Amino acid sequence: MNYSIELKEQGARPVLSVRKITDVGNLPQEIGKAYGSIMQYMNELGEQPAEAPYTAYYNLDMEHLDVEMGFPVSKQIAGKGEIKAGSIPGGKYAECTYKGPYSEMVPVYEAMNKWIVEKGFEATGISYEVYYNSPAEVPESELLTKVMLPVK
Repeated sequence: MNYSIELKEQGARPVLSVRKITDVGNLPQEIGKAYGSIMQYMNELGEQPAEAPYTAYYNLDMEHLDVEMGFPVSKQIAGKGEIKAGSIPGGKYAECTYKGPYSEMVPVYEAMNKWIVEKGFEATGISYEVYYNSPAEVPESELLTKVMLPVK
């Protein structure tokens, strides 16, 4: 399959997020819990997300996934408890928007990693997935996910 992969440059974006170590089987519950607690906190503050929610993957160890789940916000907001203030770093990103089930995203990552090497870049090892909708809203075949791989 052909994927439309582009190189984008962006500035740092402030976020509120929760970072956890979990296994892949618990990931959907952890994501739901993190997004729920962040949204509850933002509602208490009268704030709204600036963009769609994301999950950052710091490793690919399926039994000990190091993930950060959060929302970009319009300005720096203080964290509370396990909710931390942070940022998605600025810089160059290989980006690709994928439509379909999360379980079928491996070829997207393979194509993106090949593209990165072909273009003379090096992936940093972190990946971001931005979720424009959810399985609760649309069929799996209609899920829209933007994959962002920071490169140097």
